[in-house]
Amino acid sequence: MNLNDPVGDLITRIRNAQLRGRSKLVSPASALRGRVLQVLKDEGYIRDYREVDSEAGRKELEIELKYFEGSPAIHEIQRVSKPGRRVYSSIKDLKLVRNGLGISILSTPKGVMSDAAARDANVGGEILCEVY
Repeated sequence: MNLNDPVGDLITRIRNAQLRGRSKLVSPASALRGRVLQVLKDEGYIRDYREVDSEAGRKELEIELKYFEGSPAIHEIQRVSKPGRRVYSSIKDLKLVRNGLGISILSTPKGVMSDAAARDANVGGEILCEVY
């Protein structure tokens, strides 16, 4: 299956699994998806993730979603920078998500990180998605 937007696919899979109330989901593995999931785990939006082998011999990511009293920890997740329209931001132009209640995930020259980590490292980059 040819995918033009792997991060968009991951976000859609997470959103759909939460709408169905699933505790786990599976996504094809890639380095970028793994780094985005690591940021979500570090910020407390997912419980855990791990890389497993599928029946077809490909690597997959098994993601455990996080719920609190029946509602998902991720209220909304949306893609900002898309293949047709890339969105970049310097660190001084980076806006807060929901007045600091959410996070932006950025792809920077120092790696994929949250907006708070990017401010600490004083580095901007491509805004992959926003989570709150």
